[in-house]
Amino acid sequence: MGLATFGDDLPDAIYMASDAAAGRLLLLLKDGEAFPPASDMKDITADDDAGFVSLLYIDLDAMKANHDYAPVKKTLTIPSWLNQAAERKNINFSATLKDALIEKLAR
Repeated sequence: MGLATFGDDLPDAIYMASDAAAGRLLLLLKDGEAFPPASDMKDITADDDAGFVSLLYIDLDAMKANHDYAPVKKTLTIPSWLNQAAERKNINFSATLKDALIEKLAR
């Protein structure tokens, strides 16, 4: 399983490597594929004298929670006039709420 990533400094690079590896493992899980066998650290070497080998911490449960796109049913309350006006315009309530939440979180 070859992956490439980078970071602004060493802690960021290690974080990004863990994130990339977790993302790849989640894709394997999603596709029903087996994880590759674990490597023995003694068999891994750095590409050059400036490189090093490091263990990565990967929390698949946290990664799953942060990247779970399964729909979640929510109940909301809006004024009747707003509901009627939106229905007349065939507005998709779920898509509109999702877009508004993403925009609000991006601020």
